[in-house]
Amino acid sequence: MRLLTLPLLLTLSSWVMAATLTVPVPTSIKRPVPSAPSLAASSYLLIDGSTGTVIVESNADQPLPPASLTKLMTAYLVEKDLKAGTVTLEDSVPISVKAWKTGGSRMFIREGTQVEMGDLLKGIIIQSGNDASVAVAEFLGGSEGGFAELMTAQASALGMTNTTYYNATGLPAPGHLTTARDLSILAREIIYGHPDLYSLYSQKSFTYNDIKQDNRNRLLWKDPSVDGLKTGHTEEAGYCLVASAERNGMRLISVVMGTKSTQSREQETAKLLNYGFRFFEGVSLFQAGQTLDTTARVWGGERDVVSLGPKDAVYLTLPKGARESLSVSLDMQPELVAPIAQGQQIGMLSVTLEGETLALVPVIATEAVVDGSLFKQAMDWVLRAVQ
Repeated sequence: MRLLTLPLLLTLSSWVMAATLTVPVPTSIKRPVPSAPSLAASSYLLIDGSTGTVIVESNADQPLPPASLTKLMTAYLVEKDLKAGTVTLEDSVPISVKAWKTGGSRMFIREGTQVEMGDLLKGIIIQSGNDASVAVAEFLGGSEGGFAELMTAQASALGMTNTTYYNATGLPAPGHLTTARDLSILAREIIYGHPDLYSLYSQKSFTYNDIKQDNRNRLLWKDPSVDGLKTGHTEEAGYCLVASAERNGMRLISVVMGTKSTQSREQETAKLLNYGFRFFEGVSLFQAGQTLDTTARVWGGERDVVSLGPKDAVYLTLPKGARESLSVSLDMQPELVAPIAQGQQIGMLSVTLEGETLALVPVIATEAVVDGSLFKQAMDWVLRAVQ
């Protein structure tokens, strides 16, 4: 047994190269913690944004009408096209009669005018403008219906398996449904896939056409750690909120659907976020390729040992205090013979908590070991034979 620089116990054992390698992501927390709060909502979910680990869930896979949470996908497709360079924030978007007449929450754009894409994106995210959403849909998809097809296709590509869109606004439509889990997938994509635009989701107000409107996510005023994402409401959907907050380097994402009022969606969201931050933490165990404080014997090489490191970073979502109970083991190939290439896989690193495997990561050589001289190879062959 050898100790790593981290307060974790490392055990060594023989290992045979596997044909298929996986890095499982933990989907549940089994260590005892206080019971999660019960929310007055039709469906809800709380995850660690960094890992996707589920901390709390209830009816998370139940398809429900999303109301204006739909606009998260509308905005995401704009952001995706901006990143691809197919549109710019300065592009002028023509405003149709349909967009101008769309009811519900509005940005108050006017038919026959042209509005910059950047303003429309703010109108969608901050003001929840149905008119802005239709204008963007027609510009990017040819029609709102065509854009809705692109939205559904993108949802499928992201793994949002229970989501179907029929419009860009979230106004009631038969079959226009999503789930709390699917919305959490989309929220992660928005936050981590387009970080340069994520600040829009924390902007508290936006003025267009001399009309100032506040962001409907009132948690932006009540909790300084909250920096997004979007509210929604229709009679059918109830009051909904997808929120994200970051405290002490840990980001949580919550989804609450089907509450009874604006105050309720804020209160229930705050319950989830406070529970997660109080009783859980994100733990970074290893960085990708960092050198471990153990080496492996190499036969026939210019050097006798090779340094090791995990191929991937190891970051876990754990109940607070559980880090001390983690066990880390390194399974090695029984013998390593030079030459060894830098980055060559030579083992597997396993992290367990109370018998449950939380991470399984390939271990690689962090340096190369070339063949030794003929004399060195011969001497090592003798030493191997007499072991």
